[in-house]
Amino acid sequence: MSTKKILITGATGFIGSYLVRYLLQQGHSNLRCTRQQNSSLALLKDAADKVEWANADLLDIPALEEAMQGVEQVYHCAAIVSFHEKDNRNMLKINREGTANVVNLALDFGIEKLVHVSSVAAIGRKPNDPTIDEQTTWQDAEYNSPYGVSKHWAEMEVWRGIAEGLNAVIVNPANVLGSGFWKGRTSTGQIFHNIWKGLRFHPLGTSGFVDVRDVVRFMVLLMESEVSGERFILSAESLPFKRLFDEIAASVDVGPPTIPVTPLIREVAWRVAWLSSKITGQPPFITKQTARSSARTFFYDNRKSLTVFPFQYTPVSQTVQETGAQFLRNAKKDFEPDVLPFGVGN
Repeated sequence: MSTKKILITGATGFIGSYLVRYLLQQGHSNLRCTRQQNSSLALLKDAADKVEWANADLLDIPALEEAMQGVEQVYHCAAIVSFHEKDNRNMLKINREGTANVVNLALDFGIEKLVHVSSVAAIGRKPNDPTIDEQTTWQDAEYNSPYGVSKHWAEMEVWRGIAEGLNAVIVNPANVLGSGFWKGRTSTGQIFHNIWKGLRFHPLGTSGFVDVRDVVRFMVLLMESEVSGERFILSAESLPFKRLFDEIAASVDVGPPTIPVTPLIREVAWRVAWLSSKITGQPPFITKQTARSSARTFFYDNRKSLTVFPFQYTPVSQTVQETGAQFLRNAKKDFEPDVLPFGVGN
């Protein structure tokens, strides 16, 4: 077993919880994980008692300092993910300033290495070219979501740390697929739930998708490598949303969405969803940001990630089938949160 002290921020979240499980499976026994006091441990379940917990908000520097004591490696997964306007200011503050705090403390404590979870939303867009790679430069534009802006500025704090001598690497996942929370969260699990309930509409855009287990496997490979000062797009395939929704529908034994979301439908839909959320108190399935982004077409070039290590992505269809099967099992248990297993030796 590895005896290195590893700190994971955001360990109760989607990517963070899978990372904890994978590191434990790989024999890492000295894990310290940050969480907010009221955060759910539902995605960790039996793994929660196998790690050391530290109550530390990203803006609470003394708590972060205590969490960083004796740590050699840091996986920074914590962030707010929201596409609701009411969260924009807080999201920018926490994602940017919180990452700056992690970077500054990593420098102060002489951390061996940091792996930062960014997003493809933090990468720029080329005018009239839908293909995005790691060299694409950021441009301020109206199609950048507030979430993307917050992750861009968070990533800039990591680049600043690298310039100051921090040994760090960055991963930029596309849309991350896998089991998790099925309801009430900003996650792909909610898509399975809504399609199962009879969603009839599908977006017209194209985007990149990646299995959550592939994201954490790649992160660990990066941590254990000599690679430094680099970013990597993590995307198994770029697919039309229509094809993804069809595969999800098949995996949960319902008919596929058949009505394309035209510009008119799109603009009406997010307004109706907003009004419904005001009445029901439930978060809307679609927002202005998600509605408009799902209409765009982007292709994420994954060649860099495939050449740095011997690495193979899980096909999206396989991830969807496995997630759909878990969804149907958990639909019988009041939609209990769940996680996909890692294969033996993976």
